[in-house]
Amino acid sequence: MRRLEHRTQKPLSRPQFAMRMLHCLVVASGFLFVGLFIGMAGYHWICGFNWVDSFLNASMILGGMGPVGDVPNDAGKIFAGSYALFSGLAFVALAGFLVAPVFHRVLHRFHYEAENGKDL
Repeated sequence: MRRLEHRTQKPLSRPQFAMRMLHCLVVASGFLFVGLFIGMAGYHWICGFNWVDSFLNASMILGGMGPVGDVPNDAGKIFAGSYALFSGLAFVALAGFLVAPVFHRVLHRFHYEAENGKDL
């Protein structure tokens, strides 16, 4: 992620902020698709699910809903538990990554206005 502007610097313009948010969205989507692919590959090769069922289980766990199908073997159960832990952490991290620029902008505008006595 790019460095954020310092509190003494003027806040970004709307187009610049939109580009920052687009950049964060693209990066978060990339991580989401990589995580989804890891889950699909694990469910397919470790648990023996077909690709559609692998996609369903991986996307449901990554989205926080929980597994759909029964896992037939011990290796698959270990993978499913590990993937569920990874998915929970990934969801929280990606949510924070997407909210951070908005939170920073609100706080930055507040501090910039207070220190400079300007109304943006």
